[in-house]
Amino acid sequence: MNSRQSSRRSFLKTSAASVAAGAILLPSSQSAFTAQSPNDRPQFASIGIGGMGSGDARDHRRFADLVAICDVDRGHAEKANSNPKIGNGKAEIHSDFREVLDRNDVDVVSIATPDHWHVKIAIEALQAGKHVFCQKPLTLTLEENQLIRAACRLHKGRVFFIGTQQRSSKNHFLRAVNMVQKGLLGDIRKITVGINGSPSGGPFPKQDVPEGLDWDAWLGQAPMVDYRKERCHGTFRWWYEYSGGKFTDWGAHHIDIASWAINELGEGQGPVSIDGTDAHHPVEYEGGYTQQDDSFNTSHEFAVKCTFASGIEMTVESRSDNGILFEGSKGRIFVKRGKITGKPIEENWDKDQFGDEQLVDLYKGKPFEGHKNNFYRCISEGGLPVSDVYSHLQVMNTCHLVGIAARLKRVIKWNAKNEEIVGDDQAAAFFAREQRKGYEIPRV
Repeated sequence: MNSRQSSRRSFLKTSAASVAAGAILLPSSQSAFTAQSPNDRPQFASIGIGGMGSGDARDHRRFADLVAICDVDRGHAEKANSNPKIGNGKAEIHSDFREVLDRNDVDVVSIATPDHWHVKIAIEALQAGKHVFCQKPLTLTLEENQLIRAACRLHKGRVFFIGTQQRSSKNHFLRAVNMVQKGLLGDIRKITVGINGSPSGGPFPKQDVPEGLDWDAWLGQAPMVDYRKERCHGTFRWWYEYSGGKFTDWGAHHIDIASWAINELGEGQGPVSIDGTDAHHPVEYEGGYTQQDDSFNTSHEFAVKCTFASGIEMTVESRSDNGILFEGSKGRIFVKRGKITGKPIEENWDKDQFGDEQLVDLYKGKPFEGHKNNFYRCISEGGLPVSDVYSHLQVMNTCHLVGIAARLKRVIKWNAKNEEIVGDDQAAAFFAREQRKGYEIPRV
């Protein structure tokens, strides 16, 4: 072992001990975290290196060294490795993520595969002793929420970070969350979460699988079907077999901010009633399923109302502007990426109540800084990251419940404490799904 490896291993061993002990350290005086020495830099692998994965890899390189790239599409892997800002021709290419997890020189994995692969890879990465950065949405089903939560609790020595970057938007989303939590809008009565509708499309023709793409591996736990290019890569989100449409795409961002603001992200919290009667799909549905396999099938028009035990109503809809409208007894604000408006903002109702102290609180004892800065600081210092896995799973419960109610076009009831759909066996059957043999998710 050379001196660089020894230093890196010592650094990571110390950080793992801090995480396992649940250390929440005082904020560093650094304005942004960076590794203090090149010898301290961890080494990472990117699993899933398409558009989002490539962007993540470029960001990770500010803090860690890329040693491996993995993708079931050889073209994606080779393109990323040849990019001087990603692999620079030096990373080793793999097609099987298990080969990456077997490597002793990989400390961190960045997962940006299609959604239905996230949990299996993440759990096996934790089992292999890796820190995990995973893109949202983390899960595909309510059961997957419980499986990954159990794995994270078992492997407390690893930092698990979710790519919900709106949690690092100081002047927009963090300001909105702080304003609501401080009670400056009064009692919150209603929240409208605009996430747009999924696109319609199809029927799409069957095609030959492109050279270099392992279609069987891409499908993973999902059912084996004929290849249609619209099922793959950038448009996989519009098929319930691989994702949840806009419910888990933009929903993972905006439902997160809305639920965080009203303090509904603790275990046992969440909506108690979800009304999907006003939801529509681009193909015909019966019993929550469609027999049409050649067209996009996620909901394209909807207004799904979630009611919390507190009486707050949160409507997740496709018909309003993309963003979040908070309506309180004293005032209302609207926030989206790059914009926050409303009388409370114009009149600075949060003057002297939104500064470093409040940002440190929102960042769980860490200084405010960039999204991936926070991830690597937590690897170094310990503590939960701003985008932690446990609160994200509460968000995903809501996202999946919205999707189930929409597919069935009715009201479903949720026992948040027991995490179960009650009084509706058909809806409860959506809690989990059968996984294709050979691609089962580990149970810990």
